[in-house]
Amino acid sequence: MTAADVLLDVQQLTASLSSGGRRLTLVEDVSFSLRRKQTLGIVGESGSGKSTLGMSLMRLLEKRDRPEYSGAVHFAGRDLLQLSEEEMRALRGREISMILQDPMASLNPVFSIGDQIEEAIRCQGRVSRRELAQRLVDALRRVSIPAPENRLRNYPHELSGGMRQRVVGGIAMACDPTLLIADEPTTSLDLTIQAQYLQLLQDLQQSLGLAIVLITHDFGVVAKMCDRVCVMYGGMIVEDADVDTIFDHPAHPYTRALMGSRPSIHRKPERLISIPGSPPRPGEHQAGCRFAPRCDRAQDRCRSERPPSQSVKGDHYVRCWYPLTKEEAQLLHVRPEEDRLDV
Repeated sequence: MTAADVLLDVQQLTASLSSGGRRLTLVEDVSFSLRRKQTLGIVGESGSGKSTLGMSLMRLLEKRDRPEYSGAVHFAGRDLLQLSEEEMRALRGREISMILQDPMASLNPVFSIGDQIEEAIRCQGRVSRRELAQRLVDALRRVSIPAPENRLRNYPHELSGGMRQRVVGGIAMACDPTLLIADEPTTSLDLTIQAQYLQLLQDLQQSLGLAIVLITHDFGVVAKMCDRVCVMYGGMIVEDADVDTIFDHPAHPYTRALMGSRPSIHRKPERLISIPGSPPRPGEHQAGCRFAPRCDRAQDRCRSERPPSQSVKGDHYVRCWYPLTKEEAQLLHVRPEEDRLDV
């Protein structure tokens, strides 16, 4: 990978908020790179820091909580952490867009769909009335909404969940960004609509040359969509590898546990792996590995020393003192082709 290929390069990103008179670290020491036209999956349990990472990349954490960022987020050669708020506002939507998790929370119920797309377009500069009218229709047509001229007059409550999700995608794409952060974009959709929506994202990626950061908890979505995967736990990336390596050789016990806790239609039903306990709360991180209290392989060193990110082989990185061997990982019998969604 050459420097010219890299669109987003995150180095040791840490984000914290002020709460109850103390600072809570929500994302810590996160590093990864994303090439142009590549899809990077961020996967983990609820509470692992995935959505917070997405918001931190765009510096969208609540201002009232006095967020602080450190490290570097280089996007197209610029460090986003060094830009002014005015420069960030000019960049959001035009060059980096985000699809938030809940379309009903993203769309204003008292404004029509057309009004909300128009706002996104006008925030990025002046446009003529004729050009605006065409761009509004194009924004909905791009995400395969039928009769877009009529849908512009609808309000969010008049659309189905799948339609609302497409509208949110249309707003995110209205200004032709080069990077899309999609936060659980298919959570509220049934499997058929989910598969159609993922195919739509892939089609848009090909036609627009998008790079995508896809935040999800679903390894089936990861297998279908992603080129590379980062597994998050406790606000840190604990494993980072290409998608086939993650399925063939999950080296971190947490990755193994996540994969073992999901059923497969290709294997005889068996008892699923259950991860005891729950993820750590922000700011409640003990010394050592954050997964140690829930890990069946933890030893004294795991509880006292925090493991660094180290290479297992090539560009496969893991934060673990005792990573799984390939032979141990293969006992899972999980292959990416088993999990790919048919569209």
